Amino acid sequence: MSTDMFAYYACSILAFVPAIVLHEVAHGFAAYKLGDPTAKNAGRLSVNPLRHIDPFGTVLLPAILMLANAPVFGYAKPVPYNPRYFKDKRKGDLIVGLAGPAANLLMALVGAMVAWLLYPLATTSLVNSNELFAYFYLLFLPYFTLINLYLMFFNLLPIPPLDGSSIFAFILPEKYLRQYYAVQQYAMPVLLILLFIVPYFSPINPISVYMNATAGNVANLLFPFRIS
Repeated sequence: MSTDMFAYYACSILAFVPAIVLHEVAHGFAAYKLGDPTAKNAGRLSVNPLRHIDPFGTVLLPAILMLANAPVFGYAKPVPYNPRYFKDKRKGDLIVGLAGPAANLLMALVGAMVAWLLYPLATTSLVNSNELFAYFYLLFLPYFTLINLYLMFFNLLPIPPLDGSSIFAFILPEKYLRQYYAVQQYAMPVLLILLFIVPYFSPINPISVYMNATAGNVANLLFPFRIS
């Protein structure tokens, strides 16, 4: 394995793990602050990645994408919470749902801020003479920012079980909530079809177009150089 390929894998993993772990911790922490101890009692407010591993989403899927030289993507085991603890169930669901994407946005902003702070060093010969700095600045920081933006915008899609569905449920008139929750069981197959089936039969990948229009453009706006 070449040095560049090893650096690619290392930076991808180091960027991916905190992005998905803190996303889930943010869900649990928001629920805890709203009075729900479920995530805390389950030990899911920990930043220990081992407590959040999903065999497929955290290990297998990212490994397949890395081997295919595709952008690393995946998810952690969802944090459990009980909305019956909330004073206002719909508002509580919305806050908990948005906490994960908000954590990813915050991490993306931190990555971009570090890139701007180090930009004077990157414009000197240091980026060429120091290999470690070059990998950190030109590989890790862009990956870290992009992965967090990918996770944020993907989870904001209004499709259960993604976080964006909490926004849809919040604005939906209450008389339609029963029907909405009833059809949620069919949402996961729809999501899987959009992710894995549609790209094979359509010249346009809707998820890819959406990600490039959102995460890709925002990343380029945040960074001192073009990264996607």
